[in-house]
Amino acid sequence: WELPYASGTLLGPVYGSPIEQIQILPVKTPTELQKRYLVFINRDKVGLQILPVDGNPHKTSALICHPSGVAGLTLSYDGRYAFTAGGLDRSVVQWEINLSALEAAVSLGGEDLTPFYGLVAGGREGKFYRELEDYFYYSQLRSQGIDMMETRKVSEYICLSELPFVMRAIGFYPSEEKIEDMFNEIRFSEYVDTGKLTDKVNLPDFFKVYLNHRPPFGNTMTGIQQSFDILGFTNSKGKKVIRREDFLKLLLTKGEHMTEEEMSDCFATLFGLNPEGWKSEPAASSVKGSEICFEEELPDEITAEIFTTGILGLTISQDSGQDPTVSEVGRNV
Repeated sequence: WELPYASGTLLGPVYGSPIEQIQILPVKTPTELQKRYLVFINRDKVGLQILPVDGNPHKTSALICHPSGVAGLTLSYDGRYAFTAGGLDRSVVQWEINLSALEAAVSLGGEDLTPFYGLVAGGREGKFYRELEDYFYYSQLRSQGIDMMETRKVSEYICLSELPFVMRAIGFYPSEEKIEDMFNEIRFSEYVDTGKLTDKVNLPDFFKVYLNHRPPFGNTMTGIQQSFDILGFTNSKGKKVIRREDFLKLLLTKGEHMTEEEMSDCFATLFGLNPEGWKSEPAASSVKGSEICFEEELPDEITAEIFTTGILGLTISQDSGQDPTVSEVGRNV
C-alpha cells in the first residue's frame, strides 16, 4: 500500500488486501508525541505501524485476526488494547498492543539504509545496487559534460534534473506526473526546517525515493495486455492488436503525449537508427510522416508481446503460478 504522508509517497508491506480502516494510538504525555503509532485493519488482518512512515519494512507488523473478514476496529481509551469485530464469525477479539516488540524488530532490522537494502535483489552488495551507484555517479559526468577537459568536481549529490534519467537507467520508467511528484517531494524535503528549496539529491535519498515510487510488483504483462484490450481491436487471428498508424497517433495525441521529435528520438534509440535521418523526413502530417519513418521497423499490427519484446527490447519472465512480469533486462537500450 502507498500512504501520502508529509507531502511524500511511502511504501508499506502488502498484506493481501488494501487497508480498510486506521486509528492513531492516543498519547498521555507531551513526550509521547515524538513517536506516534497507527493501528489498521484490512480484509482479515490487524496491524501496527510506527509513524512517521518512511518505507522501512520493519516498522510494520500484522497478523490474521478474522480469517472470514474483519468488520471494524476500535481502541481502548488508553491505547493499550485494540478490539476487532468479525463479520461472518460474529465475534469480537481483544488485542493487547505491545509496542516494545515492534520497536525491537526495528532495532534488529538495522539503522540508516540497512533496512532498505533488503528490498532490492542482492541487497547492498548485489548487482542491482552496484549498477545504481554507477548510474548515479555517471549522471554527474553527464551533467558536467561528457567531453569536458577541466578538472571534474566529484560530489555526493546529483542535480534534481538528472533524477528521471537515473530512474530510467535502472529500469523504472515513471510518468511525467510521477516525476513531478518526486521532484516536489525532494524540493520541499527540508523546507519546514530551513525555509529553503532543495535542488539536488544524494544517493541514500535517491535510493529511498526509488523504493517508495517504483511499482511494488514490477510491470506485469497483464497490465500491458489490459491496455491493448482497451486501445486495440480483435484481428482475424483473435488477438488484441493496435494498428501501426493508430499506435503512432496515440503516442502523439493521448495521455502524456510525445512530440514528433521526442517520438522519433525514442524510436531511433530503440531500433539503433540514426536520429538525424529521422528528422530529415517530411513532416507535413505528423502521423503520416512518422508512419513513413517507422514502417520498416514496426509491423502493421502490434500486439502486447511485440510492443514489450520487439519494440521496448524487454524480456518476459514467467514464474510458476504467477502473472508474467516484464524483466528489466534490456533496460539499457
